[in-house]
Amino acid sequence: MGHQWTYPALILIPVVIQSLKQSGKLNEAPQILSPGYGGRVEYLGKMQSDSILRITDLREEDSAEYKIRFRTDQTTWEPTFPGTTLTVTGLQVKVTPATVTEGQKVTLTCSTTCTLSDNPNATYIWYKNGHVTNQSNSLFLNPVSSEDAGRYSCSVEGHEDLHSAEETLTVTYGPKNTSVSVSPSGEIVEGSSVTLTCSSDANPPVDKYTWYKKNVTSPKASGQSYSITNISSEDRGEYYCEAQNGRGSMNSTALMIIVAGKQTSVMTAAVGIIIVVLVLILCLSGFMWFRRSTAGSDATTGIQSVHPDPNSDTYTALNMKTRSPEYDTLANVRDFPTVTIPHIDADASDYEN
Repeated sequence: MGHQWTYPALILIPVVIQSLKQSGKLNEAPQILSPGYGGRVEYLGKMQSDSILRITDLREEDSAEYKIRFRTDQTTWEPTFPGTTLTVTGLQVKVTPATVTEGQKVTLTCSTTCTLSDNPNATYIWYKNGHVTNQSNSLFLNPVSSEDAGRYSCSVEGHEDLHSAEETLTVTYGPKNTSVSVSPSGEIVEGSSVTLTCSSDANPPVDKYTWYKKNVTSPKASGQSYSITNISSEDRGEYYCEAQNGRGSMNSTALMIIVAGKQTSVMTAAVGIIIVVLVLILCLSGFMWFRRSTAGSDATTGIQSVHPDPNSDTYTALNMKTRSPEYDTLANVRDFPTVTIPHIDADASDYEN
């Protein structure tokens, strides 16, 4: 009679030997089984009464019909009736529908053909990329997104060490996160070259890239990269790309290209710097000379003379340092010292004589 097991260990009792009076020993289990069972088979029987075989870590390739055979020093016995049939089946993940596009719904079901006698209403544990993600009989994703893509497996609660085989959920979607990058970065000088690159996330991958310049109807180029050589001021403007696959399309954000004038040669720049320095030196020298000459003039013009009165021996001078807007300060200056005439006492008679 055939049986099915999904437990990690199985006890097989193919034949119970009621009596063995003959001398001899039964063959041990590892000698009966093929090398593929190494380390997973244990013989628990009593040589003279019964025979028990335990197989651990069951695999689908363990599925077979098992019989017992014993041998003595006088005879070998082998049953003519059918042996015990072992069918090993694991948990299976089924994805419905098999192909799903982002925004649709998908159902993942964990199933087995075995009867779980110890837990008929078992709860299944779901794993995504090896990590627990949910705990339910079925996994419903509605709507499904690109983040849901991955490898899914399941196990029965209480037997978490027995995962099903992984089933990959593939979600198709149109281009996302479309962007443009420029190389080389920095200032773009007239006469140089520049390359624009378009990148986008899509499944299946983008199969067509188209380049456009803003406010220009016709496309500029096709392909993931667009190179502009010997760039000029006419090439300045905003550029963007369109990414397409079988699920849709998406435009990138526009990228502004600014073209600067041609760079001056190193020699020309050096000459210009020297000229500027010389001009600054000349200006500074002229300014210092002017300051010195002004200071000397101030020292000699502190007092300014005014033409004297012809009928007077007194000169009038204007003090330039103390003059004010309201009036001028005048100082009397004589051109010669005052002469004191001595007083002589004399009688009138002296003159008469």
